[in-house]
Amino acid sequence: MYSIETFQKRLIIIAMEIHLMSQTFRPKITNVLLTLGLTLSLGTATSYADAGKARKSSLSPEMLKKVTKKKYFKPSEAVVRDADSLDLTLLKSTYASWGVDPDNKSSSINLIEAWRNYKKKKDIVVAVIDTGIDPEHPFLKNNIHVLQGHESLLNYGVDFSKGRTALNKPNDDHGHGTHVAGIIKSVFPKVQILTLKYYNRNANGQDNLNSTIEALEYAVNKGVDIINYSGGGPEPDRRELEILKKAEEKGILVVAAAGNEESNIDNKDNAYYPASYGLKNIITVTAHNQSKQVLSSSNFGKKTVDVSAPGYRIKSALPHSRSGYLTGTSQATAFVSGVTALIKSHYPQLSAEELKMIIKKSAKQEITLSEKCSSGGRLDASKAHTLAAEFTRESSEPTNIAKDSRVKREVAQKFNEKKEKGKIFLRRAN
Repeated sequence: MYSIETFQKRLIIIAMEIHLMSQTFRPKITNVLLTLGLTLSLGTATSYADAGKARKSSLSPEMLKKVTKKKYFKPSEAVVRDADSLDLTLLKSTYASWGVDPDNKSSSINLIEAWRNYKKKKDIVVAVIDTGIDPEHPFLKNNIHVLQGHESLLNYGVDFSKGRTALNKPNDDHGHGTHVAGIIKSVFPKVQILTLKYYNRNANGQDNLNSTIEALEYAVNKGVDIINYSGGGPEPDRRELEILKKAEEKGILVVAAAGNEESNIDNKDNAYYPASYGLKNIITVTAHNQSKQVLSSSNFGKKTVDVSAPGYRIKSALPHSRSGYLTGTSQATAFVSGVTALIKSHYPQLSAEELKMIIKKSAKQEITLSEKCSSGGRLDASKAHTLAAEFTRESSEPTNIAKDSRVKREVAQKFNEKKEKGKIFLRRAN
């Protein structure tokens, strides 16, 4: 049996762990803990480190200064140059993740220099085909874009889902679409998001596929710049392929999730669509964690997957002004959509095929990813932005990125990592 003191300590530790969980479940858990005299606030929990005697440093002031010289990004010191500049303080917002954190130099997408060098040339519209959006979310409400009429609570996108009640109110009753949109915004704050809802949790796979096709057709016919599609399934569809080929002809970039079925989609038996169509305008994305390892739940493929991006416990917006964590290739896909939108806004002359090439050529090489995607690396926003400048001859040091310089890479080691549960919405064609 535990002593009362041990039991209290265990409860406090549990409370501290719960504090780190998504706000989705915190209200319910809080009520339970309150009956035990606890709260979710770390500030109210006793610090065991403080219970001991105060420690004195054995280092001289000079040596202590050298040891602690590491500098961290301070939002208060960020300077906004002009109206078209990106506000660097947003990198530390409530809705930002480790994927954009400027202090995370080891596994983030290396965004800060891309922001500092960004100049707006064109507004970019990203069509997010997903579960909808929360139109009143404080992080997203100024980024909502509509193609007909004026944006309002009665008109904030298009709902193509089975059984919809209002065509222009794609309300997110799930959370996934708002989360994906939040990631794109966290990467490129000036993005214009066109919300196209396809998913109905009560619809069957074929109905959701039909809704997907309608949403894709709408986005392509309206000529959006980029399509973010985090769904998919194991069966190809002729109508879907025809629409995506039309998007290819019109120069519309499609960023697609590789899927979360723990499979090598180079194998035709494991193909995942639309990621596996292999069109020149489709960027297929797998997901990695903070250790730069592909998630055990993620699909991968040295030939068919293009690049990896952050996808494990990504913090972003959730409906009802909340934030929370989701995991999967859906989240990784949103990071790539955000980076391509930022680059396209600065260099609108780049084609979809050129954007795809830039993303792959600028990927940061990692031994853990060398056999998981064709680029052999992970998304690097600043390198991609620099490469775009060089490609468009706006840099004093032009380079030839069309030439494929092959570098020998070691085969990725096999990791016995704990399986992470991926989040994605299948629209299986039954």
